[in-house]
Amino acid sequence: VIRIPETDAEPPGASLCLFEPDEIEDIVTTEVGGSALFASRFRECAARALLLPRRNPGKRSPLWQQRQRSAALLEVASKYGSFPIVLEAVRECLRDVYDVPALVQLTRDIEARRIRVVEVETSTPSAFARSLLFGYVASFVYEGDSPLAERKAAALALDPALLGELLGRTELRDLLDPDVVDEVALELQRLTPERVAKDVEGLADLLRLLGPLTAAEVRERSAPDAAVDDWVNELTAVRRAVTVRIGGDEHVAAVEDVGRLRDALGVPVPPGVPEAFTEPVADPLGDLVARFARTHGPFTTAEVASRFGLGQAIAHDALTRLSAAGRIAAGEFRPHGHGSEWCDAEVLRRLRRRSLAAARKEIEPVEPAALGRFLPAWQNVGGRLRGTEGVLAAVEQLAGCAVPASALEPFILRSRLLDYHPSMLDELTSAGEVTWAGAGALPGTDGWVSLHAADTAHLTLPDPGTIELTPVHEKVLDVLGHGGGFFFRQLSDAIGSTDDQRLAAAIWDLAWSGHLTNDTIAPLRSLLGAGRGSHRSRRQTPRGRVGGRGTAARGSLRRAGLPSRTGPPTVAGRWSLTPEREPDPTRRAHATAEALLERHGVVTRGAVVSERTPGGFAAAYKVLAAFEESGRCRRGYFVAGLGAAQFGVTGAVDRLRSMSSETRGAEPTGPSALVLAATDPANPFGAALPWPERASDLTGSTGHRPGRKAGAVVVVVDGALALYVERGGRTLLTFTADPRRLQPAVDALALAVRDGALGKLTVERADGEHILGSPLSSALEAAGFRATPRGLRLRS
Repeated sequence: VIRIPETDAEPPGASLCLFEPDEIEDIVTTEVGGSALFASRFRECAARALLLPRRNPGKRSPLWQQRQRSAALLEVASKYGSFPIVLEAVRECLRDVYDVPALVQLTRDIEARRIRVVEVETSTPSAFARSLLFGYVASFVYEGDSPLAERKAAALALDPALLGELLGRTELRDLLDPDVVDEVALELQRLTPERVAKDVEGLADLLRLLGPLTAAEVRERSAPDAAVDDWVNELTAVRRAVTVRIGGDEHVAAVEDVGRLRDALGVPVPPGVPEAFTEPVADPLGDLVARFARTHGPFTTAEVASRFGLGQAIAHDALTRLSAAGRIAAGEFRPHGHGSEWCDAEVLRRLRRRSLAAARKEIEPVEPAALGRFLPAWQNVGGRLRGTEGVLAAVEQLAGCAVPASALEPFILRSRLLDYHPSMLDELTSAGEVTWAGAGALPGTDGWVSLHAADTAHLTLPDPGTIELTPVHEKVLDVLGHGGGFFFRQLSDAIGSTDDQRLAAAIWDLAWSGHLTNDTIAPLRSLLGAGRGSHRSRRQTPRGRVGGRGTAARGSLRRAGLPSRTGPPTVAGRWSLTPEREPDPTRRAHATAEALLERHGVVTRGAVVSERTPGGFAAAYKVLAAFEESGRCRRGYFVAGLGAAQFGVTGAVDRLRSMSSETRGAEPTGPSALVLAATDPANPFGAALPWPERASDLTGSTGHRPGRKAGAVVVVVDGALALYVERGGRTLLTFTADPRRLQPAVDALALAVRDGALGKLTVERADGEHILGSPLSSALEAAGFRATPRGLRLRS
C-alpha cells in the first residue's frame, strides 16, 4: 500500500510501482532496515539471543521496556555491518516474511508482458485493500522502534558478503563475463581506439572525465601519432590544466579539480589558479572517489588508496559513505578476483546487461513459429485489454503504424480489446488524448490511417504527402492555418464555398495526405459506410436525425448517414491541421526506433521494411545500435533464419524464448487460431517472416500469391500460417493440409464472419480450384458455409 500526501498536482500512476527485475532485490534489502517490521524482528532476535536480559528471570518484561532496550541496542549495532543479530533480522524479513524471489519473478513477468498492470480508480478501497490498509496502520504502531538516524537513512550498514551467505545468493563473480568486465573497463578508461584523445580538446576532456593522469597514462589514451607534450604545454599555458604531485608521482590535472585535490589530498595550489577553482566543496574526497568508481570496473579499497596516496582506512570510509548513498555497490564482482570489491552502480548495471547479452548469444535461436506465437501475444491480440484505458494502451503501441481505415476498428482494435466499442476511441479523440492522420488513399473510399498519442504525435506523425493543390485546397489550408478546429459549415462559410460535395472531396484529399485531422472517427466511419472499403465488415446502423423514423433509423449496415444542416456526415466533427512535426530528424529517428521496439518487441529488417519506415532499416539500425550500447535493447540472433541484425528488449526476448516449442513443455490441449488483417502489425508473415512456400509455388504455378494487401485476411494457428483470404473473400489459399490445423482455422474464419468483422463471405476458389471441388469444401461446410451456384457462402 502506498499512501500519497494530499497534493494539487496529478498523483503518480502505476509506473511508481514498476521496478527493474535486476534491481528490485537490492532495493528491498536496502530499504528493509528502516521499516517497523525490521525493528520488531530485531527485537525478537535480540531477545532470543539473550541480549535483552530481564531484571527478574521469573517475571516477563513489559513490552514498552523491551522496545526501549531494543531501540538502544539497534542504534549501536546498526553501525557494524557484520553484527549477527542485525543480519539475522534482515534474513528473517527477506526470507521468512517477504517472498522476495516471487517479487523478482513478478517484475520479470510484468517486463515480459505476461502480466499486465491495470490502473483502477475507486471511491472506496476494496475488501482486500481494506485489510492492507489496516495492516499498514498497525505496522506504524512500532515505527519509533527504529533509531531516528536509521529511519532517515532507511538503510543499515550491512555486510554484503555475510548477508549474501545467509540468504544463499549467487555472487556476481560467478555471473559476470570476464571478457565483458575487461571490455567495459577499457571503454571507461578511454583505452579503446575509438575513444582516445585525438587533439588538445580531447585531452582536456580526458582530464575532466578521468581526473589527474600521469604523462604515461595520457600517452596511453592518445592517438599513436599525437603530440602529447605540446598538448599538455598548451593547456598549462592557458591555465586549463596544472601539474600536481599525487602519491609521489607527477600528474596533469584539470584546473577545475584544484580545489578538491587541495581539500581532499593536501595538494598545494599552483600559482596563478583563479579563485573560482579553489573554493571549497562539500565532500571533496567523496567526489574524487566517486569519479574513480565511474571510470573503472570493479576495484578494491587498496586500489583507491594507492591511486590517491591515502591510507586504506580513509579510503574505506569514503567508499562506505558512497555505498550508503547508493552511488556504489559492494560485493564480489571480478570473475578472478579475491575478497570484497566495489563498483559504481551504473557501471554494475552495464556489466550485468552485457554479461547477460553475451550469455544469451550462445543460446540457440528459436524457430520462426515461436515468433508467430509471440508477436500477437506481445501486441495483446486475443482481447487482453479492456475499456478506454485499453484502447489508449493499444494506440500507444500502434503509434505511427499505418493500417487500412476499413481494418482499424473491426480487425485491429477489436482483436486487442475484449469489450471494444467505437465510442471508446471517440472519447479519446474528443478529449484530445489521441489523434489520427491519413497516410494515403486506397481504391474506393478506403485509405491508410495511423493513430497517435497526443503527447508524442509530433514525433510519430509521418510527413504529409504531396498532392496537387486546387484553389479549394489552398483556401482550406489557409483558414485552418490560423489555428483551431472548424465544423464543416463554419469552414464552408469561411472560404465562401457553395458546393458541399466539392469541399468535402477537398477535405478528404487533404486528410488522406496527412494534412488534416478530425476530433472524432465518425466521419471516417461514415465515409467507409458510404462507399466500398477494402474490408467488407458489418457496420452498426447509422444514426438518423433526431426524431427520424422509417428506413433512416433502420438503414442498411452499409448505408451512409443522412445529410444534415451542419454538412454531410462524411465530414462531421471539427477539422484542423495535424500537429506540427518535430523538425529535428534525430529526435524523430529516436522516437521511431522506440516505437518499433514497443510494437514488435524483437525488431527485424523485415518488420521495419514492412512499415515503410522513413530511411528504411539502415536509418533504424543506427539508432537501435546506439540503444544497444546504452543497454536499452539487445542485439542477437534470436529467431533462426532472420539474420543477425535483430534487436529486442529484455522482456520480449525472454518471452519469445518461452514460446519456443523446445521450452513450452507439453502441447496445449487445442490449437489456437487467430484471424488478423494481413496488414496488421501483429501479423509477422510478409514482414518479419517470409510467406511460407506452397506446393503450387514450388511447381512454378502462376496464380494468387499472398501479400500484405489492404482487405486481405490471414488465419494463424499456433504461430503458423494456415489460411490466406484475398480481398473480397472470393479466393482462399491454404498453407497446411493437416486437418488438425485446417479445421480450427476455418472455424475461426466463420466466427469472424458471424461477429461482423468480415460481413458476408462467398468463397469461389481455393488454391486455384473451384471451391466445390476443393478438399477445403468439407471443412467450410462443417463450419457453417452453405453451397450456392457461385460457391460456399456464410452470412454474418
